[in-house]
Amino acid sequence: MSDILQAVEDRLTPSRTAVLVIDMQNDFCAEGGYVETVVGRDAGPCRAVAEPIGALVDDARAAGVPVIWVRADYRPETLPAGMLAKQREKSDTVCCAPGTWGYAFHGVAPAGDEAVFDKHCYSAFVGTGLEAHLRSSGIETLVFAGVQTNVCVETSFRDAVCRGFYGVLAVDCVASHAPPLHEATIANIGFLFGDVLPREAITGYWKG
Repeated sequence: MSDILQAVEDRLTPSRTAVLVIDMQNDFCAEGGYVETVVGRDAGPCRAVAEPIGALVDDARAAGVPVIWVRADYRPETLPAGMLAKQREKSDTVCCAPGTWGYAFHGVAPAGDEAVFDKHCYSAFVGTGLEAHLRSSGIETLVFAGVQTNVCVETSFRDAVCRGFYGVLAVDCVASHAPPLHEATIANIGFLFGDVLPREAITGYWKG
């Protein structure tokens, strides 16, 4: 077993850290996307985090911290049965179907050399090859950004910690259409699963 990195400044050393941007797509964030037209919720908070996520990504690139992008592909034939059943309680409309406007990135986007993984459930780790990519790159700590805080961000964060990674939630770079659940996830992650820090504190460690 490797030595435990007890200090946050050690966990956030650029050489062992990556930023994971989750589901910044039109269907989750844009006016007229799936969240607004099918779920019936205001996606405004999700649109609002595009700017701070962009700043986080810029600082990561400047510090040599890899930025990894996770994108939902929720075609029915790719989804777990339980997840599909819950979605069909609301509608048969497909969320984030490849090739559609809803699938496209919203407000932020990967550079040409940055890894992009498509997922077919709420965890960024299931069936994606993400873990193997992180291991081969020597990554130990993941900084989480994106949407929805209480769904794919939380599920992926828990999964990362259970697989042995350190997790850091960039608290001003995550959002949800369900504010009470957003706040509950932030409290629970800080209580038990990892670090909860604002973007400027995170990037401050990278800048020394």
